Amino acid sequence: MATAPDPSQRRADLLTPAELAGLGDLEFLARSVVDGTLLGLHRSPKRGFSAEFAEHRNYRPGDELRHIDWRMHARSDRYYVKQYEDETNLRAFLLVDASASMDWSSAPEQHPTKLWVARLLAASLGLLLLRQGDRTGLGVFDGEIRAWMAPRGGRRHGSELIRRLREVEGGSATDPTEALRAAGLRLRRRGLVVLISDLLMDPDPLLRSLGFLRHRGHQVLVLHLMDPGERELPGRGQVRFRDPETGEELRVDVAEMKRRYRSEVEEAVARWRARLAGAGVEHHLVDTGQPLQQALRAVLRNRARMG
Repeated sequence: MATAPDPSQRRADLLTPAELAGLGDLEFLARSVVDGTLLGLHRSPKRGFSAEFAEHRNYRPGDELRHIDWRMHARSDRYYVKQYEDETNLRAFLLVDASASMDWSSAPEQHPTKLWVARLLAASLGLLLLRQGDRTGLGVFDGEIRAWMAPRGGRRHGSELIRRLREVEGGSATDPTEALRAAGLRLRRRGLVVLISDLLMDPDPLLRSLGFLRHRGHQVLVLHLMDPGERELPGRGQVRFRDPETGEELRVDVAEMKRRYRSEVEEAVARWRARLAGAGVEHHLVDTGQPLQQALRAVLRNRARMG
């Protein structure tokens, strides 16, 4: 009898969030997802020699002596090389919606919440951008900004970013206006802003805020999270609805209801995509029951356009 393949033996970026949920903590999962995403991709990180220090690493034969940190050598009797971030590298902000609607799953025993997926997606994107040599910041919001990290580079920053995400819990109603405006003001040069949200909000204020970012020259990508239960109604056959006040009953064909519901969801997603496109913003739908690979690659494509 054939047995199902062990998820731990497969590339993490090809696993569904449900398969990933039991395999480790947030940092381990994010690093595994990034490693899987970068497999087979040509990597050419931009490391230059500029005024912006990134981190130390051990000296390797062939490194230029002028990059050795002699003060570190005096303290440790070991050779360390200073690495710097190229001035042309990207500045990015990851903005995570932590509102109450995000802290929900249609089937908790089968799917993690949208917020759990958003945390993993943001952690993976943060590490991915940092590995590309990009300074990356983080904003977490519901009705207000709940956590904020300015864009920086280096391993310590990546670990701190994941620590902040690990602490995120579901909050109240959502309003991304303040977080988006703060990101636009902090990105003094052209940068990338990635909004991770279920978009259960008034579209007009959001579009005005995104328009502010585009006006300042920033690339903007919206990762629209949707639970499988939001895309497709469960059940089959016929169901009977009863009005508790009048006692009247209505028999409904579930298949027909599902068709109508699916059509309305598709129309709603299409409206979001069209309105965001009109504002110069790319929209990418993320089904939280599917692997995150396509969402990660969408960000890489946007990042490549600005390289």
